[in-house]
Amino acid sequence: MSQSLSPERVRADVAELLGCEPAEITPEEDLVDRGLDSVRMMTLVERWRAAGAATLEFPDLAERPVLAHWTALVAGETA
Repeated sequence: MSQSLSPERVRADVAELLGCEPAEITPEEDLVDRGLDSVRMMTLVERWRAAGAATLEFPDLAERPVLAHWTALVAGETA
């Protein structure tokens, strides 16, 4: 797991784009229902690629837009 892509960092990045506190996002909440659109997802893809998730692609996030899944993808945790 990349230290720069810790679960806390993933949650904080998502919360920043949603304009909420990280603690307000539950691990299984649908982030599209929460207001995250495709442009913001691409922002996260680019940000997380630069931080070490070099193989991350947009469909990886769009396929299952929940925090637990994204954390597993980029921070190496199990969802």
